[in-house]
Amino acid sequence: MTATGTLKVSDLHAEAGGAEILHGVDLEVAPGEVHVVMGPNGSGKSTLAHALMGRPGTTVTAGSITIDGTELAGLPSWRRARAGLYLALQHPIEVPGVRLEAVLTEALRETDGDAGRVASSLDAEADAIGFDRRFLDRALNVDLSGGERKRNEILQMGVLRPRFAVLDEIDSGLDIDALRSVARRVELATSEWGLGVLAVTHFRRLLQELRADRVHVMVGGRIVAEGGPELADELDTSGYGAYSA
Repeated sequence: MTATGTLKVSDLHAEAGGAEILHGVDLEVAPGEVHVVMGPNGSGKSTLAHALMGRPGTTVTAGSITIDGTELAGLPSWRRARAGLYLALQHPIEVPGVRLEAVLTEALRETDGDAGRVASSLDAEADAIGFDRRFLDRALNVDLSGGERKRNEILQMGVLRPRFAVLDEIDSGLDIDALRSVARRVELATSEWGLGVLAVTHFRRLLQELRADRVHVMVGGRIVAEGGPELADELDTSGYGAYSA
């Protein structure tokens, strides 16, 4: 399946904890593209990810988020998921008593996907990223390490096949082998079904494994620089001190 349309963020302002964190963010991700947002701690990267998905605690106060021109800002998270958006959390939570297969089956039913393929897809996706199949029968993320939870986020992405995936520090908690397998799965998805990717991270390490079409530098809740993958190399040398919001 080939994806169409774009994820477009225009003049996005958002607040969390009673303070405005994002001060007018603009970016556009086309199907099959990988965009990476880099920035120091407290720059607003995770707030951007949460604002896109409508996570409780983050409120969009101005601007727009669209897929194919359909406005998502103001919609509940489940409506955004139906539109094709997926968020891989920085800190995936445990959901005791709820099995992974049940979650994905219900999610595919809600998005008119093929719920009958969940079991076989789970096995295939687990093998692709080195996720132990014995974890598939557990309640969601229960008794999993941080790295295993991150792999589980990518496994779910592979089963759900969203149009756009927002990956919030997917590299944290992964050793180099796990990061490589996760990055390869994400890259394959960009050609397999035209997945558009927006990945946020602190470090260049992610870009050593995940090919990026565009790199955005976020400081103080604003995008202050943009470029190709070479921009990450510059950051590795200069740090974020060379940029100001």
